[in-house]
Amino acid sequence: MRIRDHLAHAGEPAFRFRQLITAWQASTAETFADVHALPARLRDDLAERFGPRLHPLTALEAQRDEQVEKVLFASDSGARIETVVSHYRAGWDSMCISSQAGCGLGCTFCATGAVGLIRNLTADEIVAQVMHPRWTRAGLKRPASVAFMGMGEALANPHVFDALTLLTAQAYAGMSARRITMSTVGFAPNLERLVNEHPQVTITLSVHSPFPDQREQIIPLEERFPLARNLDILDRHVATSHRKVYLAYLLIAGVNDSDDHIAALAELIHKRSRPELFHVSVIRYNEAAGAVPEYHAPSSNRVDEFVHELTARGIHATRRRQFGTGIDAACGQLHAKYLTQPSAASAPIDKELIPVTPAGG
Repeated sequence: MRIRDHLAHAGEPAFRFRQLITAWQASTAETFADVHALPARLRDDLAERFGPRLHPLTALEAQRDEQVEKVLFASDSGARIETVVSHYRAGWDSMCISSQAGCGLGCTFCATGAVGLIRNLTADEIVAQVMHPRWTRAGLKRPASVAFMGMGEALANPHVFDALTLLTAQAYAGMSARRITMSTVGFAPNLERLVNEHPQVTITLSVHSPFPDQREQIIPLEERFPLARNLDILDRHVATSHRKVYLAYLLIAGVNDSDDHIAALAELIHKRSRPELFHVSVIRYNEAAGAVPEYHAPSSNRVDEFVHELTARGIHATRRRQFGTGIDAACGQLHAKYLTQPSAASAPIDKELIPVTPAGG
């Protein structure tokens, strides 16, 4: 990694890099000048060579409701992304992070997909959402769990794998892989890579319809990587890891909430080799800017009935708790109208300011 290599070539002792990483891990330093363990001459040298800041993200603004905070970050390249923190009354926090600026998959329920893909985030930018000192300054601890459920299809971004290593390596963020959730609409090749390289990461696969033709209308990636292929990957994964996987089911009134959908979804799961390890998370549709205007939320009672009918068929199913609808921070609502600003789409990708290559320590 560039900073470590620079320090080595400059003849600095190895513990200087460790001091820098310790400040980064503590999420207390936003700039090199804040790393007071380093001598002033070295802080100045690093700032001159790599720019003043450790993190490639700047917090621009935040929106809050009772239990959710949504923060808009700007990257050094000019791209804008949103990160959401949910505060649970039990005293712990969960962070929903973004993996792309925009998204190119065109899912018809999702506000981000309506924008289109601007670019993949770097591993720096992904990890900086978790490690940014903004949270420390706000009096928050590092989140108990992190979910790749923000803007973008995480498994369409190859930088996600370096980000996972940075988040879980003890030499870096040191999070438990079991406290990280990867959500995907079914990018099968990298789902296969994920279960091989990071088998302890929790996986949520978006289903949204058990019928291929209809699922393709909701999730166009179905045509390229069918649900059946993704389920086969998860089948092998649960058989070897014995880890539970989650199937997200976004319930849309009059679209995918019929009794036929319930029966077909239950049959799909019962065909799995370990159906007891597949858990359906039913989500009430959130109206979102840019999504199909004919989509509407079902009644709360219908969501409960859907869950009840699945459990009556022997399927593990629950209704997902939803926060942040009032600030457009719930599932599918992250839109970021500022994504379409010219500076976000055309600015060059800037240099990396925090460690991004975990290989070799």
